[in-house]
Amino acid sequence: MNLLAVETSTELCSVALLRGGELFLEEALAENRHSEMLVPMVRKVLDRARLTGAGMDAFAFGQGPGSFTGIRIACGLVQGMAFAAHRPVVAVPSLLALAQQSNESRVVAAVDARMGEAYLAAYARNGEDWDEVIAPRLVEAGAAPPLPGRSWTATGSGFDAHAWLRDAYRESVAMRLEGDLPRAGAVARIASRRFARGAGVAAERAAPLYLRDKVALTSEERRQAKR
Repeated sequence: MNLLAVETSTELCSVALLRGGELFLEEALAENRHSEMLVPMVRKVLDRARLTGAGMDAFAFGQGPGSFTGIRIACGLVQGMAFAAHRPVVAVPSLLALAQQSNESRVVAAVDARMGEAYLAAYARNGEDWDEVIAPRLVEAGAAPPLPGRSWTATGSGFDAHAWLRDAYRESVAMRLEGDLPRAGAVARIASRRFARGAGVAAERAAPLYLRDKVALTSEERRQAKR
């Protein structure tokens, strides 16, 4: 199987190409430069694998939640390549990618959503796949959903950024992985399994996972937050 995956839901711009069992990667911190960096990175992995877009069996992207702009860029690029190649698309939740790359069995993953909030989900490993324990959602201080049991691993920028989130799961979390962000390699691994089960969709049906429609606080909200 040949599968190209991109992940741009955070400040990390990440591209992966899975050729059989071999994985080709390109990654760089992009901040707000995803749109200019992503296409050259895709070209690099295709060149390294000696393949073209037409040689893909499927395309995948990290669908979020995360940066609105980043998610749209990933979705749009993959849709365009899939249309051109007449191939399906597999959308993978970015929080699930975080769980996959942790190499742990029970993972609560969170990405900083700004404005004092976090995007959060929890997953338990089931063989090579994952069971969804807490579906992806937007959470704020005092509203983090409970985790069943203990011995969870916490990962993602949400835990790095928010003390209230670390405190909320202090009794449930046995280990925390710091500084990790969703990566295309994990998206590719998950997508390949889903594609093998027939989970790919037509390019026009691929959709981001936003979870909210507000990207910034108003001036009044910022003033209230400082009080």
